[in-house]
Amino acid sequence: MRICLLYLMTFLVCSARPAQSILAFATDADQKSVADFAQTAAVRALDYKQGDRASLMDAEKDFTAKGWSEFMKRLQGWLDDKGAPLGSSLFTPTADAVMKGEGNGVVHVTIPGTLKQSQNKSSTTYRVVVEVALAGKPMKIELLEVRTCGGGSTATSCE
Repeated sequence: MRICLLYLMTFLVCSARPAQSILAFATDADQKSVADFAQTAAVRALDYKQGDRASLMDAEKDFTAKGWSEFMKRLQGWLDDKGAPLGSSLFTPTADAVMKGEGNGVVHVTIPGTLKQSQNKSSTTYRVVVEVALAGKPMKIELLEVRTCGGGSTATSCE
């Protein structure tokens, strides 16, 4: 059986917020809290079970309305008529989330890990980097992008 890649959940949502520095005066603890939230939210979004709609929907609260809409568009064709996933997905971080920058009210965080996707008895595991853009108060996901890493375990295309 052939497994189609569900990891192509790339989308961009623009923000109309004025340019301001969210983290300019943030403490290291505040920045760690933001990175931890991004990692927890990414895991929640990318962990769901075949046939279990609730396991997919539990991530909605971590997204902006537009971000969630775009995320769900990427799953079209991979949901049954009741909105339950036709396959399973499991994202496992392999290191802590890293703050990559901030601008125009959006904080960018990357999380390295593995993404295991399965459908029925077939499964595939990929090395990935999940890129998350957070904005708002409270912060929510405006962008979630999953990139696969090329090559073997020593490949550097995800760094």
